[in-house]
Amino acid sequence: MTTARQLLGVSEEHTTTRSWHRSIANYVALTKPFIIVLLLVTTIGAMFIAQRGVPALDLLFYTLVGGALAAGGSGALNSYADRDIDQVMSRTSRRPVPENRVPPRGALIFGLTLSTLSVVVFYVLVNPLSALLTLIGIVYYAGIYTLVLKRLNHHNIVIGGAAGALPPLIGWAAVTNRIDLLGLYLFAIIFYWTPPHTWALTLLVRKDYERAHVPMLPVVRGDAETRRQIVLYSLILVPITLLPFVTRTVGFLYLGSAALLGGWLLVLAVRLLQDATKHSARRLYKFSSLYLALIFLAMVLDRVGIIPPLK
Repeated sequence: MTTARQLLGVSEEHTTTRSWHRSIANYVALTKPFIIVLLLVTTIGAMFIAQRGVPALDLLFYTLVGGALAAGGSGALNSYADRDIDQVMSRTSRRPVPENRVPPRGALIFGLTLSTLSVVVFYVLVNPLSALLTLIGIVYYAGIYTLVLKRLNHHNIVIGGAAGALPPLIGWAAVTNRIDLLGLYLFAIIFYWTPPHTWALTLLVRKDYERAHVPMLPVVRGDAETRRQIVLYSLILVPITLLPFVTRTVGFLYLGSAALLGGWLLVLAVRLLQDATKHSARRLYKFSSLYLALIFLAMVLDRVGIIPPLK
């Protein structure tokens, strides 16, 4: 008997192929690719900074593979754990698990598999220290932050920021097999950058967090206090970005770049304090993403010798 698909000229094989493509796309979406890219940028930057040039290409490749697996696995585990929250938030309701495009069990197994592979890649192909830091990052983000901090305390972003600050430390350890002062500075920069960046976003989607009963700072303490905290953490962040110059590990190229970028970040933070609009919050949120990438780029360019560091 001729089927409707055959009458339309659509083969069973073609339909199966399309189904596989959709399934793969859904699982890729679980990994939150944009976040993977941002984390890998800081990892690559740290590797170039630690090497004072281009790292060995095989080491760079293995580190990026391990980092992508770790970030993707953590993202999938977060999607599994947050499926109840994501379902009621308009910003996340179209993710694969809330829309039943990926079963929760599938997301859990996928996340655990990627996370395990990432630790194995780092341990076997990079070094044990980077593997240990990767394991700590996965457990901290997918376990401590997602399951505990995010749901119980409005300091969740501050305390949980350590997980997002680990990738540059992992990149540093991949090259040096140790943790040095400049590597810790990179960690600190991202740690103090995370609250202003994330709180700017929460100001834009506060109603989502209210519906999901997630105690983000604007929900618990209000928008005005959130804007004040953004200014406070920005004031802490900018001096921290200057510490690598103070300790003479980078030179004037980085100093000038960090000062200019930090100055504009503070301008946008103060404007948000004075102008409590979504437009101001959105400007700060967008610039803060660019700010982090440019800070790392400036340090890379400085360390590879365009302008040598102070002696």
